[in-house]
Amino acid sequence: MIENKKEFKLITKKNPKMLLPNALTIFGVCLGLSSIKFAIDLNYSMAVIAIGFAAILDTLDGRVARLIKGTSNIGKELDSLTDVISFGVAPGFVMYFWTLNEIGKLGWMLVLIYSVCCALRLARFNLTTINENQSWKINFFEGVPSPAAAGLVLLPLIFSLSGLIEIKNYSTVSSITILLTSVLMVSKIPTYSFKRIIIPRNLTIFLLLGIGIYVSLLIFYTFETLFFSGLAYLIVIPISYFHFRSKNKMIPAEHHEEDEDIL
Repeated sequence: MIENKKEFKLITKKNPKMLLPNALTIFGVCLGLSSIKFAIDLNYSMAVIAIGFAAILDTLDGRVARLIKGTSNIGKELDSLTDVISFGVAPGFVMYFWTLNEIGKLGWMLVLIYSVCCALRLARFNLTTINENQSWKINFFEGVPSPAAAGLVLLPLIFSLSGLIEIKNYSTVSSITILLTSVLMVSKIPTYSFKRIIIPRNLTIFLLLGIGIYVSLLIFYTFETLFFSGLAYLIVIPISYFHFRSKNKMIPAEHHEEDEDIL
């Protein structure tokens, strides 16, 4: 009697290329969970750095998958689950261990709100489809993406680690930050996705120079650079909103009617 056995395959024999991006995604999970361990050990600087590296891997895995043609449905789902852990659960735990535990149940409630909002934001992202007539929308996210949200939530901790100015009541600042970030994640405010950035060839040298300067600043002034990067992102949010509105007004009215029918 022949048994029909179905094997679970993380990668298929036809497309082994998907192993690399999936490995990067799983490594991101490990970094997110490790950040919680660092926070428990009161090593908050390493907790922030671990989440930072997880964000870098989150940016790379999708691009690597498309570059080597190793995209897969498993990779897409795995990426979303990783984002919930690394940018939804981990930052909340880090902030709770650092200062939110000082306000008791309210602090834990804020952590729960943030994590739930992150999960809802990712669920909406997975269901988002872009009309072929509005392909320009691929340059925008709906709401703040989870990696950026993790950075915003950690801003009070990053500011404290930078040592720029001493603030006594970080629990209040952290509570406001995590609540506002939660709202930004589930909102429909358009934010830049930076998926399609076209750099003219004659400006490539300046781009590489800028990257080199930024990396150097990260090495020698890690938390100061991260803090000002977070502030720069906050400034870009209203810019992306008005940019989206100006481009949306240029679309013929019938396309807007099609979108309403889809919704």
